[in-house]
Amino acid sequence: MEWEVVIGLEIHVQLTTQSKIFSGSSTAFGAGANTQASAVDLAMPGTLPVLNEAAVKKAILFGLAIDADICRDSVFDRKNYFYPDLPKGYQTTQMDFPIVGPGIVEITLSDGSTRSIRVHHAHLEEDAGKSLHEDYQGMSGIDLNRAGTPLIEIVSEPDMRSAEEAVAYLRKIHSIVTYLGISDGDMSQGSLRCDANVSVRPKGQEEYGTRAELKNINSFRFVERAIKTEVLRQIELIEDGGKVKQETRLYDSDKNETRPMRSKEEANDYRYFPCPDLLPVHVEQSVIDELQAGMPELPDAKRQRFESDFGLSAYDAGLLTSERPIADYFETAASSAGDAKLAANWVNGELSAALNRDNLTITQSPVSAEQLGGLIQRIRDNSISGKIAKQVFDALWNKEGDSADAIIDSKGLKQVSDSGAIGAMVDDVLAANPDQVEQFRAADDGKRKKMLGFFVGQIMKASKGQANPGVINALLNEKLGG
Repeated sequence: MEWEVVIGLEIHVQLTTQSKIFSGSSTAFGAGANTQASAVDLAMPGTLPVLNEAAVKKAILFGLAIDADICRDSVFDRKNYFYPDLPKGYQTTQMDFPIVGPGIVEITLSDGSTRSIRVHHAHLEEDAGKSLHEDYQGMSGIDLNRAGTPLIEIVSEPDMRSAEEAVAYLRKIHSIVTYLGISDGDMSQGSLRCDANVSVRPKGQEEYGTRAELKNINSFRFVERAIKTEVLRQIELIEDGGKVKQETRLYDSDKNETRPMRSKEEANDYRYFPCPDLLPVHVEQSVIDELQAGMPELPDAKRQRFESDFGLSAYDAGLLTSERPIADYFETAASSAGDAKLAANWVNGELSAALNRDNLTITQSPVSAEQLGGLIQRIRDNSISGKIAKQVFDALWNKEGDSADAIIDSKGLKQVSDSGAIGAMVDDVLAANPDQVEQFRAADDGKRKKMLGFFVGQIMKASKGQANPGVINALLNEKLGG
């Protein structure tokens, strides 16, 4: 039987406000346990929440970015459940009247095809605290620094049909929120987390299968692996005569398996009701208009501009605009270099490889955009060859100089373009290889092109890679009669 996969994602995005959504406590990451939890966060009797205006505006910005409906009047609700790191015994969230309504996110897949993924809504809510299970001799500790941190939960429609589509959608959401500056998107710090609702059904069937929810997955790679693992589990279970249970499951990345966590609750299990401590949120159209006017250039618009203004391929432009820091780095490097295509090749090639090798982000690059631009200038004016440029790049990476020019001068790497000096090297190589010279002159044009590489290699070796390849080829053709 052929199976179709159905996936919907719930993405929790931590907003970059300085204080929490209902209190003045700091949201800074890394503070000592329970040092950033006020009486409001601890749910002390008599305390009342005060809504953070900045969180509302950041949620609206996201809605505008996906061309969604903005709810002029939204309501906060209480979602009641017990968990040790939820001191109030309920979460303040939004249910029936969320701040952001239906919208659309366009994704591009590896084969270049595109898909539209519908967003059902995005709502504001507070985060819970964190349970600590290490170093407590069989007990758990509770850190409430994160309790009350503002989130938007972005709920998609079940429109994705593969793990690849789900990851592409997650990456696009990550790109949008970081371009907007409403979240740092750091998954290692919990700033962006994902729950995946996964089900399978016979191909052609309209009715959805029973779904399982995979909770709190915190990397793109794990999202893909978790979905593929759960899909395989469900198919094998059904084909063996079993039934999929509607439940919440955890993904174990070490064992690459999902395991049951709890039976999946329905909305009525949480006893939602409007929060009596918070008034409905009314947003004036003037506020929406002001936020719309101040919107930054978003990934899709930037990609299209890179293609049209810089003549980049769709693939290169897509890589360069996947994250705002990469796009900013590229534009600075291209401006410094005066050659956007060459800058794109270096950012997507040598720089990207070095960052991956050393597990660094673009903002941690030892080579600045201006330094890379300076290096590319020396390639363009034939001061250095492409091979020497890689040596200079490595030296910049290892902090052996402040600029490409300084490294070229200190290491004597400037390309030799003097035809007299290169001509002498050409003569020496031809004299040392009479058999190859005779074979070259006897060969047809097709073979000569291949054989020419031998002589070029010998001359480059003699010049320690510093001879200008263009001058070498011209002199070889002249002296060999090619």
